[in-house]
Amino acid sequence: MGLALGLGGFLAACGTGPAAVLSAPAGPPQRGGRLRVGLAGGGAADSLDAHTSVSTTDIARVVNLYESLLYWDENYELKPLLAAKVTPSADALTWTVDLRKDVRFHDGRPVTGRDVAATFKRITDPDNPKSGAASLVILDEVAVINDHRVEFRLNTPTAAFDDSLGQYTLGIVPADFDPAAPVGTGPFRFKSFAPGRNSVFVRNEHYWRDGEPYLDELEILNFNDDDALINALLSTQVDAIGQIPLTLLEVIDADPRISILSAETGAWMPFTMRVDRPPFDDKRVREAFRLAVDREQMIEQVLSGNGSLGNDMYSPFDPGYPSHLPQRKQDIARAKALLAEAGHPDGLTVELVTAPIQSGAVEAAQVFAQQAAEAGIMVKIRQVDTTTFFGDSYLKWDFAQDFYYTRNYLPQVNASTLPTSPFNETHWDHPEFNALIKKANATVDDDERNALIAKAMEIEYNEGGYIIWGHANQADAYQQYVAGLVPSRTGLALSGFEFRRVWLGGAS
Repeated sequence: MGLALGLGGFLAACGTGPAAVLSAPAGPPQRGGRLRVGLAGGGAADSLDAHTSVSTTDIARVVNLYESLLYWDENYELKPLLAAKVTPSADALTWTVDLRKDVRFHDGRPVTGRDVAATFKRITDPDNPKSGAASLVILDEVAVINDHRVEFRLNTPTAAFDDSLGQYTLGIVPADFDPAAPVGTGPFRFKSFAPGRNSVFVRNEHYWRDGEPYLDELEILNFNDDDALINALLSTQVDAIGQIPLTLLEVIDADPRISILSAETGAWMPFTMRVDRPPFDDKRVREAFRLAVDREQMIEQVLSGNGSLGNDMYSPFDPGYPSHLPQRKQDIARAKALLAEAGHPDGLTVELVTAPIQSGAVEAAQVFAQQAAEAGIMVKIRQVDTTTFFGDSYLKWDFAQDFYYTRNYLPQVNASTLPTSPFNETHWDHPEFNALIKKANATVDDDERNALIAKAMEIEYNEGGYIIWGHANQADAYQQYVAGLVPSRTGLALSGFEFRRVWLGGAS
């Protein structure tokens, strides 16, 4: 609240100056200029490495320096990028990728199949695995057929392997890649980098998309907190900012010079219940906790209304999502009855571990504690810092939270909901579910696979260890002279950081 009040005063001051009104762009895209993008986070550990992005600023750099074989567009549809065509074998064990023939690296060298093979060898190096390695444990080898064709040969049938090829963590780099002097195929190439401060990139003159990018330069600036980030936008030190707190949307939107970019996403910030430890080893307790939540109130209080209802299932944009299942609503009487059946007629007390892992996480914990009390669930909140939360006890908390961006179902399951998943924080291990996922992973036919996914989702809906109360909107803000930004379902800020299509319309 203090930040909102402070910004309100700042807004009033800004609106009276001679540069208070900026003209909106009109007409076709214009070439030239530098776009200054402000993002919170980052620090001394910031990197230009194509395959080790962690912070938001890392991701913004990666998306503009490098490109993967496929990518998720603003509608969360998988599209070709460096690959012209991706074809699975009938048994989903071999995936053939035909490369675009008109792509060059920043230094002018053509992209070949050998570079693709070298990229994946680098990512999956057993002595130094990169961020995307977890999704590639099924990959045995990348065979180079010729300069423009490779085969991904898997050890396990994987019908959704193309989803993995669309992740920004798998950008294609040359065989002699050096993160200190990064070379990729993205719309911008490296100029300068000061970890924790800023990075500057210039137009890639070899870029394969006709006419893009429009900008001469792109600068990404780090800010330590949301207050500094928003003040930088209002004082025109930056042209656009990403991932603004949803509670401040109305305050920022009050400035006539500023436009808000908002989109529904599949991002989710669940409460996680360990199904292998009491009291959550009883599915009646898990169901009672889900019924204790007033989801509409949670979205209103935590997201200021800027979100969509969750139904205890992730991946809402997946084609197999079972939208026919009834929307779960708060039912205090039923929650109490389930607790009594599970041996807790007088309610129970649990500890909820929370941390500022994402905007709204701590607030969500506080709202849940208030709501659950009505059902006789006493929640003791234990707040730790983010480093502690993701430290040695991460994946061991009995009752905690987490955060994920938009992903389709099978890749998300592989990351978080199988006994072999690297982030199985609920310790979920359900034989029928596991069998369905194994079969779905091996099913190439879309309709058959989607039917299997719907069955697996229904099991999680009824018995799983997640409370998924909502999906937060992605919200960004920019000066009105910035053009080309579009809402994006991916969950990544500012059109998924695709600054190749942005231009500046000028100010007056």
